[in-house]
Amino acid sequence: MTKIDLSRLQTEGRNPASENIDMLSTMDMLKVINQEDQKVALAVERVLPQIAQAVDAIAAAFMNGGRLIYSGAGTSGRLGILDASECPPTYGTPAEQVVGLIAGGHKAILKAVENAEDNAGLGQQDLRDLNFGANDVLVGIAASGRTPYVIGAMEHARSTGATVISLTCNSGSAMSQLADIAIEPVVGPEVVTGSSRMKAGSAQKMVLNMLTTGAMIRTGKVYGNLMVDVEATNAKLVQRQINIVMQATECEREAAIDALAACNGHCKTAIVMILAGLEAADAAALLAQNHGFIRQTLQSTRG
Repeated sequence: MTKIDLSRLQTEGRNPASENIDMLSTMDMLKVINQEDQKVALAVERVLPQIAQAVDAIAAAFMNGGRLIYSGAGTSGRLGILDASECPPTYGTPAEQVVGLIAGGHKAILKAVENAEDNAGLGQQDLRDLNFGANDVLVGIAASGRTPYVIGAMEHARSTGATVISLTCNSGSAMSQLADIAIEPVVGPEVVTGSSRMKAGSAQKMVLNMLTTGAMIRTGKVYGNLMVDVEATNAKLVQRQINIVMQATECEREAAIDALAACNGHCKTAIVMILAGLEAADAAALLAQNHGFIRQTLQSTRG
């Protein structure tokens, strides 16, 4: 195993703002944490151009039938899984379109699996098991930028010709050098030295939110700022669907309920039905012709 000098990593540095945090009152302790957290959004702002490139690459993959795969270990892996798991209920995507992989497998979501992150071969094998190919996109996630499991996955992804993206919190890392698009929100030393679940984890979560949200918007799953592909899997989401149709069309509640009932609870179809004055089957067919984009569908009815 290659010896790593952690002291050279920005995420492993000692933060002078918190050197005496164990001597502070609870309120002052929290103020230090909060002041450090405020730096996270600014770090993310500095890498918006790279995030935009990544969003466009992911959206293009989706439109071409490809997938977004996250690879990470520990906190980074769990954040990828969290982001992936929220896509189906929010945007109606199939579970296999956005997938999170973590070193050590599913059991590592709840409890650390010793040495799994140091095994580059596992990262490669996990991608092979998914039949990862050139149409897919891999995002390797690691605050340090040097996790062997993730590097193994990135190397395999590169060998397929797929787009490879890195998300790290140290500049110029090994992962960044492997990536087609390197996203590096450098947040600096943590309040508790080396605890990269804190600022680094927050930065990673913000970027992952942007990647999937941006790609979903680019692929027509948002109309205005409404999540028009939301699945109604519980009572709250049934009500959300009704509210979305009402907000999108400015119709009465009963009209929204009737339209949703006519199209088996598909928000997009219900919206097009109401705004274009169409029956459910015709609205669904037009949406399919326009790749699910509501605005283009409505424009086609006015031509």
